Amino acid sequence: MKLGKLMPVVFPVLWLAVLGSSMQVIYARHKARDLFVHLEKLNAERDSLEMEWGRLQLEQSYWSSHAFVERVANAKLQMNLPQTRDVRIVRP
Repeated sequence: MKLGKLMPVVFPVLWLAVLGSSMQVIYARHKARDLFVHLEKLNAERDSLEMEWGRLQLEQSYWSSHAFVERVANAKLQMNLPQTRDVRIVRP
């Protein structure tokens, strides 16, 4: 077959192939942008959760400190350390 007879068929097919691939490039770039925006939101959320985790760890260390527990026991429960004369050592 001669090339001249194929031209009316080849050019529209090639044109459709170029159009289809350009649409795929546009879709792929759009999807990549959407995924990047989602990734940045997740990174911001992760950073926020890490900050909250740090604050919670500090709060836990404060609430579990011996000084805090003793202060609460004294203030709210009226508990005091026993005097040495009140301590009894029991041996089995």
